[in-house]
Formats: sequence, structure tokens, C-alpha cells
Amino acid sequence: MDLRSLDDTRELARRLARRAPPGTLIVLTGPLGAGKTTLIRFLAEALGSEAAVTSPTYTLVHEYPTPEGVLVHIDAFRLDDAAALEQLGLDETLERARLVVVEWGAALLAGRPEALWLALGRHGDERTATLRDASGRELGWEP
Repeated sequence: MDLRSLDDTRELARRLARRAPPGTLIVLTGPLGAGKTTLIRFLAEALGSEAAVTSPTYTLVHEYPTPEGVLVHIDAFRLDDAAALEQLGLDETLERARLVVVEWGAALLAGRPEALWLALGRHGDERTATLRDASGRELGWEP
């Protein structure tokens, strides 16, 4: 999916919110400046949250209440591996959350076959989004 504008990113978040059932783990990858935190802001909006979404780089985890359940935003940039992410209580978090989105969480993909993988790309001013399963198979956008 091409992301030519913020409206395209907002639409991507709406589609993702519709597609992902409660308790879904979304692993978000992409380079710095690809729009990961912006996407999560729009995802919170799509789920009905009015919370101010910011990057949890130093706190590791932010939670945003929504009418559909909590949106959990994890930034794994400073964590060493999947084991460090799992030690944050990922299973328990998934049980109670509407969605759990992990930025820089590619290390989780090997051990979490149920995860959705959203790869954001940035090439100059052009941005893209590709939805995959944890094995890397590209998925469509319809629920």
C-alpha cells in the first residue's frame, strides 16, 4: 500500500483496526522516520481513543485506553532480543489488550506465528506499508 499522505496512513490504521481481532500482536518494522509512531497515533484514533500518543522509547510501554479495550504500544529499540520482550509479560498483555503493537519487534516474529507483521518503508518522500504474517507471506488488507 502506498502512503502518499497522512490521510493514507489514517486509512491504513482504520483497515488494520478492522482486520485485527482483540488480542492481536502487530509487529511494526521500518527505518527511522517511516511513520511508526504516527501510524500508532492513527490506530488509537481508529479505536476511539483520544489519548496523546507518543513514542515509549525510554519507558518501553505506553497504554492507551479505547472503548474497545486498551491499545498497548511497546518500543523494543533498546531491548536486546525477543526474550527481553517476553519478560515484559507479553502473554498477559495480549490477553487483556485490544491490540499490542511492538515497534522494532522483528525478533518476535520467529516465536510468534500468530503475529501480524506490518513493514513500513521509506524511500525519499515515498512511504509504503506491507502487511505480512510472521513467516513473511504477504497478506491482503481485507478482514
